[in-house]
Amino acid sequence: MIYEDYYIFTPGPVKMSDEILEIGSKQTPYFRNCKFSDVTYACEKGLLEMVNAPEGSRVIFLTASGTAGMEATVMNLLSKDDNALVVNGGGFGNRFVTICDVHGVPHTDFKVKDTNLHNIEELAPKGEYTSLIVNAHETSVGHLYDLDAMGAYAKKRDLLFIVDAISMLVTDPLDMQSQNIDVVIASSQKGLALPPGLTMVILAPRALEKVQDINSLYFNFKDYLKNGERGQTPYTPAVTIMLQLEARLNQIKRRGGVGQSIKRAKDIAEYFRAEIKGLPLKEYTSYMPNAMTTLTPTDGKSAMDIVNDLEERYKVMVCPNGGAERDIIFRVSHMGDMTRAYTDVLIDALYDYYGMKRV
Repeated sequence: MIYEDYYIFTPGPVKMSDEILEIGSKQTPYFRNCKFSDVTYACEKGLLEMVNAPEGSRVIFLTASGTAGMEATVMNLLSKDDNALVVNGGGFGNRFVTICDVHGVPHTDFKVKDTNLHNIEELAPKGEYTSLIVNAHETSVGHLYDLDAMGAYAKKRDLLFIVDAISMLVTDPLDMQSQNIDVVIASSQKGLALPPGLTMVILAPRALEKVQDINSLYFNFKDYLKNGERGQTPYTPAVTIMLQLEARLNQIKRRGGVGQSIKRAKDIAEYFRAEIKGLPLKEYTSYMPNAMTTLTPTDGKSAMDIVNDLEERYKVMVCPNGGAERDIIFRVSHMGDMTRAYTDVLIDALYDYYGMKRV
C-alpha cells in the first residue's frame, strides 16, 4: 500500500491511533436507522462539550473538505448586506477572502503579518463591520492568533465571530463561551486524527438566528438542521468517519479530556523544538501553535529539497509550502496520535541528514 510504512508528520492527514484505524477497516453499515441516529447525536454532544458551546448550539455534519465548511458558512450566514472583516495572514486567510468575493459578500481584506492580533484593537482597520472571520491557526505558515483578544473585540462591536479551527482543535485551547465565538469550523483529518472527508460546523444560538434561505441544494444549513433533529443528514454522510469520530471523542474523554490532549500536543511540540536546537533550522514565527512547527533552513538549503530528501532517504513525510515560500519553509505536525518515540524518528533523521550528532 502507498506510504504504509512511512512516518507521517504532515498537518493533515495526521497519524491515527490503531483503535481508529481498526474501525476504518470494517464494512460500512447502513445509516438510515435509529442506531446511526444515535451515533450522530453522540458526535454532536461530544463536539459541543469539547468546545464548551453555549446551550442550544447545533452541529452540522458535511461530507466534504474543510474548505466546503468555510464556504458553506459564508453562504448561509452572510449576504450582500453584511460587511465582513477577514483576517488574511496566509493562504487560508486569503481563501476566506476569495470565498467572500465569489459570493458577493462585502468585506475588508485585513492583511496581517508578525502579530497574533493580541492588539487587534489597535491594528484592525476602522469601519462598520457585521462579522469577524479568522483561521485561528493559519496553517500555511504555522501562525496562531489570540482568540481571547479577537473574541473580546468582536463582542465589544457585536460582530458575528466566525472561527476556522480546522488545524488547532484538540491541540490548542478553544472555548466558544469564554472567547465569544459564534461559529467553529472543524475537519476530521487534523487534530481529531481521522481520515479526511468530514467537516463539522458548530453554530451557537446567535449564529443559528442568522441562518438564511440560500440558493443551494447541498450546502443548505436549514436542511441540515432540520434533518439533524432526527440524527440524520439530508444526503449520504461519511458514515465510517462518523463512527470513527464517535470513537475518537470517547477516546479523548478516556484519556482525560480535551485539556489533556492539548497538554500532550504541547509536550510533543516543546520536545521537538528543544531537540532540534542544534540544527541549522529556525522557527518561522513567534506565534506557533502546539499543532505544528514551521521551520526555515539557515544554511542556504532549499526547504523543498529537505522535504523531498526526508521522504526519499528516511521514509519520513513533512509538509512543504508552495509559491514564494516553497524554498523558505517546511512544516512539521504534532497533531494526532503522536509520542516522543515517534517524534524521535524525525529528529534522528534530521540530524543524520545534516551529518550531525544528536546530543
